[in-house]
Amino acid sequence: MRSVLIVCALFGVAASIEMFGRDQSSAVRGKLICDGRPASGVLVKLWDKDTLDSDDLLDSGTTDGNGDFHLAGWTKEYTPIDVKLNIYHDCNDGIKPCQRKFGIKIPDSYTSSGKVPKKVYDAGVIQLAGSYPGESRDCIH
Repeated sequence: MRSVLIVCALFGVAASIEMFGRDQSSAVRGKLICDGRPASGVLVKLWDKDTLDSDDLLDSGTTDGNGDFHLAGWTKEYTPIDVKLNIYHDCNDGIKPCQRKFGIKIPDSYTSSGKVPKKVYDAGVIQLAGSYPGESRDCIH
């Protein structure tokens, strides 16, 4: 009985966070290259990484013909959001299945109150030919 009450209380807390959370936003821009050439059509996603519930997709898109991207989005959370940029690519990947994936944590100072970001994190020029810490493969993105 006690465990049922604890579970109900946790669901109540989760529901109140969803209902009464505050709007928070973030934005990022950058340029992706592969061996010195623009990496066009590369999938990029901006996420709020959550601990207690599922991650929130803030925005997604693909790089343009010059390898440039700009993502911005918002979510409602009770606690500060933890923003991460995920990059999914095939640079120097041969015929291996799935795409290479790595993430870049966006500094907390680039999180804004409200639905419109007040600052944009500039990720700079990212060379995809190398390998990155925590890099993995992703077949379902």
